[in-house]
Amino acid sequence: MSYAFRTPGPRSPANSPPLKLIVQVPCYNEAATLPDVLADIPREIAGIARVEIQVIDDGSSDATAEVARHAGVEHVLRQKTNKGLAASFQAGIDNALAQGADIIVNTDGDNQYSGSSIPDLVRPILEGRADIVLGDRRPGQNRAFSPTKRLLQRLGSRVVRQLAGIEVPDAVTGFRAYSRDAAMCINVMTRFSYTIETLIHAGQRGLTVVSVPVRTNAATRPSRLFRSIRQFAACQGVTMMRSCVMYRPLQTFMSLGLLMSVIGALPILRFLYFYATGAGDGHVQSLVLGGVLLLAGYLTIVIAFLSDTIATNRRLTEEALLQLRRIGADRPSAAPLGPHTPPSSFEIAAE
Repeated sequence: MSYAFRTPGPRSPANSPPLKLIVQVPCYNEAATLPDVLADIPREIAGIARVEIQVIDDGSSDATAEVARHAGVEHVLRQKTNKGLAASFQAGIDNALAQGADIIVNTDGDNQYSGSSIPDLVRPILEGRADIVLGDRRPGQNRAFSPTKRLLQRLGSRVVRQLAGIEVPDAVTGFRAYSRDAAMCINVMTRFSYTIETLIHAGQRGLTVVSVPVRTNAATRPSRLFRSIRQFAACQGVTMMRSCVMYRPLQTFMSLGLLMSVIGALPILRFLYFYATGAGDGHVQSLVLGGVLLLAGYLTIVIAFLSDTIATNRRLTEEALLQLRRIGADRPSAAPLGPHTPPSSFEIAAE
């Protein structure tokens, strides 16, 4: 089963240049599971001329980077300090674009996702049906997830549907594929996780998002991204609120301002009623409360228009950044697709 909202024209194989796929694996202390992840990634996929692997070591204290190099990974990025999953994901996207990737697949280093599903992920992009493809773990049916986690999955997908206008059954899946153009649009602001923010951004930009069922492996360890479901829900909730303010500021603040104004009008009407009946002296508190709420509502509405102006400037900045990325990641300056493409291995300094 898949979900889509618009269908771009199909890619013509006869006229298409050879395509390069980079599978990136953000890691933090994944030396034990990384060999299985790398061994499961297919090196030959129909429609892809070259498949390369990129490991982003997020300041691991174990031998994650050494394991990646020993396994023959083409691109090993090592951050000197632990910056978090979102920063690792963004660093990987930037380097994959610089290396000339036409499609970028992101998977996890804990071997949660089966590499055999990668061809299923890239197929909608190859066929021109999607800009972003999500690996659907079918959380509603996956009994490996707790009831609380399944509930949060459904709530997260519903919020993404409301904010981004796209239907996604598994909004927080980390197993996903991006076309080159879609990857250039990615700007992750949060430090916690990129999953929901990038989907909301994609919906705002009108990108086509498709979901395909994927296979998963048995859990090897608890998640290192969060210590508890409560922390996960709190962090994702903050991300959603930030996304509302960032991508839909006019609707968000206008709704809040109008709500406060309506609530503020109620005690004022109550005061006016008692004042008309001659008992207004004992209900001045209603007038004060209503006046405060009306003033707060008015200021919030003003903030709505100011925020919308800032959001317009942000969109212009994003467009300028997109053009700079396209210039910097121009194909003639990217790595060639021949069999002797040199590997890249470097460290990313701490901020």
